[in-house]
Amino acid sequence: MSEAALARSLVPRAIGRATLLTAAVVAADQLTKAYVRGHVDQGTSDGIFPAVDLVYVRNKGVAFGQLSGSGLAVTIVIAVALLALLAYFATHLDRPGVWVPTGLLLGGSIGNIVDRARDGAVTDFLKLPHWPAFNLADVAITLGVLSLLYVVERAGNRDGADGPS
Repeated sequence: MSEAALARSLVPRAIGRATLLTAAVVAADQLTKAYVRGHVDQGTSDGIFPAVDLVYVRNKGVAFGQLSGSGLAVTIVIAVALLALLAYFATHLDRPGVWVPTGLLLGGSIGNIVDRARDGAVTDFLKLPHWPAFNLADVAITLGVLSLLYVVERAGNRDGADGPS
């Protein structure tokens, strides 16, 4: 099978995997947030693991409360980031593993967008010492950024190895 044919055969698989990972992240995120909204009083804190507290915080900004109170600015930042991600994914479907950062980033973003649309704020519930509260969508976004850097770096190393000396 030629390299081009192999790349074309990977496209549907990458899209399917990214879609499944997106759905899994959204489902896990929304289920945990629903649990917190239904079982934890806002403003309370309960240690669940050493150095990890379960809290209920409403975040109207983006990461760690930045841009709080800037509804339109938050919407624009999120829309631009998602469009850039989708453009990258669509133009790099043949890259091994590109579905991982795409699924994580889309799932995390959609999870937080659902909160904003429903409640006007994102539900955060995990708290580490000296760190703002966060949620599973935020974890997915962070892992998505790290895995995107890995995919891009790995592709850059591969392209450099194939290029002229």
